[in-house]
Amino acid sequence: MLIYEAIDIIRLSKDIMFYTYVLRSKIDEKLYIGFCFDLKKRIKEHNLGKVESTEFRKPFSLVYYEACLDKDKAIKREKYFKTGFGRRFLRSRL
Repeated sequence: MLIYEAIDIIRLSKDIMFYTYVLRSKIDEKLYIGFCFDLKKRIKEHNLGKVESTEFRKPFSLVYYEACLDKDKAIKREKYFKTGFGRRFLRSRL
């Protein structure tokens, strides 16, 4: 029984998506870039003021996101979007 449970856990872990996302504040129009594994929940947390770094800039709208199968790749995309090249890329997409 334990072998089958371990296989199910491995299978489920492969189905987890990691998201790099960009939010725009409706207060100051500035962008916030982050990553998570539950995008709907994370946006809700931002809009409820539960994220310390954005609590005074709420409400937010989701303006861009990318899904990755690998957490490290999602983190790398987040870091890229925070560079000059990444911000230029986002401006061209938005």
